Amino acid sequence: MKQRALWSAVMVAGLAVAGCGSAARTESPSGDSQQKQQKLVVWDWKSSEPTAAAYIEKAKADFAKRHPGVTVEFVAQPFDQYYTLLGTAIQSDKGPDVMLFNGGGQIRDRVDALLPLDQYVAGDKSRLAGWDAFSKDGKIYAAPVTLQGHPIYYNKALYEKAGLDPANPPRTWDEFAGDCAAIKKATGASCFALGNKEGFGIQFFMSGLGSGILTPQEYDDWIGGKRDWTSPHVRRIFELWKDANDKGLNNKGANSTAMFTDIFRVFETGKAAHIIGLMSDIGHWKDFGEFLPPDKIGVMQAPVVADGATPSLPYDGGIGYAVAKWTKDPGLAADLVRSLTSTDALTAFYSKAGAIASDTTIDVSQAGPAVATIVSEIKSGKPALHVALSSKTLDLMGRLSQQLLSGSTTVDKAVEQLAASDRAG
Repeated sequence: MKQRALWSAVMVAGLAVAGCGSAARTESPSGDSQQKQQKLVVWDWKSSEPTAAAYIEKAKADFAKRHPGVTVEFVAQPFDQYYTLLGTAIQSDKGPDVMLFNGGGQIRDRVDALLPLDQYVAGDKSRLAGWDAFSKDGKIYAAPVTLQGHPIYYNKALYEKAGLDPANPPRTWDEFAGDCAAIKKATGASCFALGNKEGFGIQFFMSGLGSGILTPQEYDDWIGGKRDWTSPHVRRIFELWKDANDKGLNNKGANSTAMFTDIFRVFETGKAAHIIGLMSDIGHWKDFGEFLPPDKIGVMQAPVVADGATPSLPYDGGIGYAVAKWTKDPGLAADLVRSLTSTDALTAFYSKAGAIASDTTIDVSQAGPAVATIVSEIKSGKPALHVALSSKTLDLMGRLSQQLLSGSTTVDKAVEQLAASDRAG
């Protein structure tokens, strides 16, 4: 998923207590590594972005204090080609020393090319959140930079124009559909802003609304790898995906509208009342704040669709830096990863880019009500549903989601194919 990132902080007292380990840095295991290697190369898709400039500079400065003789070169790759280019490097067993990954399937599918970081990041475990998204078989393969998740944002101004109370968003799907009808009648705005040209929309939909459909046990089993594709509730996710479009809840042309960044403009300009967005970096609270006053940006829980569901914030580790197994000095490269997740660097990322960073000691109390709501739900949140799936299954789900919206396949056929792909993976 493009530019995934996401979130955190002594954000609020409760969360700070949960994750407030010492932010003080310990000595690097690499010792005099700079004597062995004079240059490290980093691949990512973030370092060329203006909003990430301060973050990169802070990280480089932190690293330079301990390794003044080592040059660090950032090579920003285009995101749409990133994993293809990375795959070529992996096949040749040579390439960057440090590389950026999305959490979940993208990194788990490639751990054979990566160095386990457990011994290097032990001192950061209590300070940073989101480790699970970068772990496999009990080993850590990247340090989280951001948290990523899928809040349901809503435009409070549109609620007001429709005579609805923006302080009390709907709690059930029936209430939600009723409010959407009222907003459509009063303002002409669609219910959802949905972009699915790349097939990403279904990932946002599954994770944003899934906790209102699956029971807590089904949710936990899904994340834990015990996915029951025959469950009526799992089928309901894809049925609702199709029904919402068939009933006109989405903006027109969802399959031809790009998620990044075209669909976000639909929400920001008041043409849709809701969007399942991101917590950080793009399509998130800070982005929307350029068009909507912060006090008009709401965040709501998933409306309850099925009895027994307990809505929760879907989030996990967003992006994180890993170390290639072919690097000449693993300790030195791992220490650069630690600099890229230092408190000073992540504070700059939060301040400039709006990322809800993985560092639980960063204060975000002045960021506005949307962030306050997101942060208040992190403690009880659960990993995003789609992150548990392999990259191959996610690719298939994207194609099938487009077919469901166009009417060229059925829900039963789509679920059957996804189940087969998931079992094979």
